[in-house]
Amino acid sequence: MHGFDPYGSHVVHRNPHQRLADNSLKVTEQIKVTGTPATHRENEPTPAVLHQYDNFYHTTKSLLVLFQIMGVMPIERSVGKTTYRWLSATNIWAYFLYISETIFVSIIFKERLQLILLPGKRFDEYIYAIIFLSILVPHFLLPIAAWTNGTEVAKFKNMWTKFQYKYLSVIGTPLIFRNLTLITYSLCVMSWVLGILIMLAQHYLQPDMLLWHTFGYYHILAMLNCLCSLWFINCTAKGRVAGWLAENLHDALQSSDPASKLAEYRDLWVDLSHMMQQLGKAYSGMYGMYCILIMLTTIVASYGGLTEILDHGLSFKEAGLFLISVYCMSLLFIICNEAHHASRKMGPEFRERLLNVNIAAVDNRTRQEVNMFLTAIEKNPPIMNLNGYANINRKLISSTVTSMATYLVMLMQFRLTLMRNAAIAARRAAAADLTSLANTTKS
Repeated sequence: MHGFDPYGSHVVHRNPHQRLADNSLKVTEQIKVTGTPATHRENEPTPAVLHQYDNFYHTTKSLLVLFQIMGVMPIERSVGKTTYRWLSATNIWAYFLYISETIFVSIIFKERLQLILLPGKRFDEYIYAIIFLSILVPHFLLPIAAWTNGTEVAKFKNMWTKFQYKYLSVIGTPLIFRNLTLITYSLCVMSWVLGILIMLAQHYLQPDMLLWHTFGYYHILAMLNCLCSLWFINCTAKGRVAGWLAENLHDALQSSDPASKLAEYRDLWVDLSHMMQQLGKAYSGMYGMYCILIMLTTIVASYGGLTEILDHGLSFKEAGLFLISVYCMSLLFIICNEAHHASRKMGPEFRERLLNVNIAAVDNRTRQEVNMFLTAIEKNPPIMNLNGYANINRKLISSTVTSMATYLVMLMQFRLTLMRNAAIAARRAAAADLTSLANTTKS
């Protein structure tokens, strides 16, 4: 894109941000003359157009509807726009469902707590009995962790909608996410099926897990599975877009005005990076709670399984505890691994494409745009971040495993100390009994 210098006759090339400033100036002049920003309104896509090209929404709609039905994230979708209102119909349904579920979950929580407080239990039994209490905690934290971020979630959804139209305007072809509809439907079904199967397995493997207790866990495990599915879908979609954008770099360099095309591509890439950061910000409460729950449950389940094996050998009870550990670590691995792949496609792989550009074969403006593109990647790293609390990548897996190993060693040391103290107390009691028996015999 180029224009004419008002102080001369030479051509002035402008990047997208300069063109945006020019358009804003034109809108201001239009308002001064006519009183209405007609030119600006003509350039804006209508909600119907945004909805038409929002392929990501159309292909992942089933997961959004499932979240609404479950009351997890009661956002609303109108034509081309996503909103969140505390008194919307979906939110009122979420309130009703949450209150109903809370009554039932509270009864089960009380039952499980009473089982823990039964007298005569060993220390180990107290520890791994906490597992089934900790899994119930996300239900009580749902309003704080999810609903309070509803506005940020709606903002993230609208960023996706506008980005797809912008991609169409720059690239010339719409974004089409093939097979994503089938993947989303499959994940919705699998989320519920997997949650039910895991709790039924605990009913048969854990002696104190009653069948009616399991009904309080189904929707919680399904919610955790759906959140993992949501993360997987968003990371997959962003990775695909980054790959397609990188593949189109060659066409941009072969165009009649490669510098302007690269500037538009850079603008798209920055928007995609901001969307990645907004994903972590919008769901920071849910995924933050997610990581803490996974770490706590895995530590306790692993400790319970190890101590039961040391005391009684292999049994079905240990199988149930290790099943929970494997399940939790699998969820953490999927989230961290998908975030790693999306960041790699947007960062190192994209940077490598730019570095492979033959600088000697392009003009000076194009070289400047390539350098500006590389600078944009440097200043806007595509990192999945939970609103500043933690970065989601493969390092999180290694740090979590390290922390779990540390806490496991501490628990085992504490257990050995208790066993040693119990043995010393038993010996002292036996010696006291012998002493009293000897005194009785003498007398």
